[in-house]
Amino acid sequence: MKVLVTGADGQLGYDVVKELKELNIEHIGVDKEDFDLTNENETKEFILGYNPDVIVHCAAYTDVDQAEIEKELCYQVNVEGTRYVAEAAKELDAKMLYISTDYVFDGEGEEPFEVTDQPDPINYYGETKYQGEQIVKKLLDKYFIVRTSWVFGDHGDNFVKTMLKLGKKREEISVVADQYGSPTYTEDLAKLIIEMIRTDKYGIYHATNDGFCSWYEFAKEIFKAADIDVNVKPVSSNEFVTKAERPKNSRLSKKRLYDNSFKPLRNHKKSIKKFVYCKEI
Repeated sequence: MKVLVTGADGQLGYDVVKELKELNIEHIGVDKEDFDLTNENETKEFILGYNPDVIVHCAAYTDVDQAEIEKELCYQVNVEGTRYVAEAAKELDAKMLYISTDYVFDGEGEEPFEVTDQPDPINYYGETKYQGEQIVKKLLDKYFIVRTSWVFGDHGDNFVKTMLKLGKKREEISVVADQYGSPTYTEDLAKLIIEMIRTDKYGIYHATNDGFCSWYEFAKEIFKAADIDVNVKPVSSNEFVTKAERPKNSRLSKKRLYDNSFKPLRNHKKSIKKFVYCKEI
């Protein structure tokens, strides 16, 4: 098996490449310096030249608030870029795994979203990721669409690292307490992705670490794991104004994952401890 990973310098792509190395699977990790995802010729030429059996498409425009301003660039990367990658995969008859997001849903209700629920994106970033999903489904038969949420990993910035930094400087931190979802450790998700692409169990999946919490509870768990004494103050979403709307409910049901006998990701509390213990605090 020969694998091409886009977005290799991002949180998830970095860990997918790391896992492929550890398993001694032939691969290449690519990012902006290798080709411009918004350039059709560059993208297809590189992918066709490498001739992979599998493409793991992690690359994306992910600045959710800035996406409301830079709509054209966000569209070019998340929609057109995904089209170019999918068309290359089709030409090569390669499998494609596309990383998507909980933001394809409206964030309403309290029940976990199933893969069969109708998407209704809550913001422009979510809209472009959903359009990317539709392109992959239309062009390919051999595809995996993996929706995830609240990602954190060793490489790059994330909520956990931000909390750890703030915890050193402040005695009190305010964190939103009315938005619920599942933290997802990229090291765990990367292992699942490799497991998935070695099968032909194609389709849409939701993949996060096990369990649900609010951002407030997430922060409390981080400080508990790091043994940092800081007062975490719960606040409502209304007290944090952002350009892009955020979902109150980001819970994703992993039923299809389990139904297809994929190994569940460990509880998010365990993944937080694993991450924090490996960091310098």
